[in-house]
Amino acid sequence: MAKELTPEEKAAAEERKKLAKEKQDLKKEQAKQKAEAKKRAKEIAKQEEALEEEKEGNGFVTFLATVFIVLLWLAVVVIVIKLDVGGFGSSVMTPILKDVPVINKILPKTTASLTDDPDSYGGYASLEEAVNQIYNLEMQLETLQTSNTAKDEKITELTAEVSRLSEFEKMQVEFQRIRNEFYEEVIYAENGPGAEEYRKFYEEMDPTTAEYLYKQVVAQLEADEEIQAYAKAYAEMKPKQAAGIFEAMDDAEGLKLAAKILNAMTSEERGKILGVMNSEVAAKITKIMEP
Repeated sequence: MAKELTPEEKAAAEERKKLAKEKQDLKKEQAKQKAEAKKRAKEIAKQEEALEEEKEGNGFVTFLATVFIVLLWLAVVVIVIKLDVGGFGSSVMTPILKDVPVINKILPKTTASLTDDPDSYGGYASLEEAVNQIYNLEMQLETLQTSNTAKDEKITELTAEVSRLSEFEKMQVEFQRIRNEFYEEVIYAENGPGAEEYRKFYEEMDPTTAEYLYKQVVAQLEADEEIQAYAKAYAEMKPKQAAGIFEAMDDAEGLKLAAKILNAMTSEERGKILGVMNSEVAAKITKIMEP
């Protein structure tokens, strides 16, 4: 007696049958699609072959048509030149093709441009002569334009040089001002040595030394002005704040600068700062300030 299947086993058997049937249907569908694909591929191959044959035929026809159109246009151009329509042959093409063998045969005869009336071509005997004159004038115009460009560049260069030299002019004016002040405050001062003594002094001095002394004096004046500005700034600070900054300038150059700044202050301002400064640093600065 056959064993009775459980509901689960029956459902599993049914599922297997269903899957087997779907698999069989899928294989049939794939086989059908392959057959249709092969058929479609054959049809496409035939269409491509037909198009290729048609393209070759059309290409030859296109080539012949192109050659015909080119020849037609060349014929039209030759006729236009030969008949000198609108002066195209004599005024435009003759200057270009007149020296080219064989091709210059298509040009209109120059004798047709000759005239006994000097007003026909603006005072020229032929149109060719007028065209040549235009060419010469164009060349002259180009030469003049090139010359003008060179002149413009030279003007720009000279303008830049003037701007550069103007700085020297300002320096000369400043020198003149300083010299006048020197004359008024030193040479012509009430207790000054007098102009004669200074004249003798500078006449005996060589130019190189005089230039060096002048540069030294100008540099010293600029340095003194800078020290005065520093002195004013530090004097406006609180003494303890200024002292702290000077103490931080503990190297040799820094202490020299601090001494110069303090020297430019009044004794009262200087004393307030030194009074709150580190005693060791204050001693070093005082030693530097010693006359």
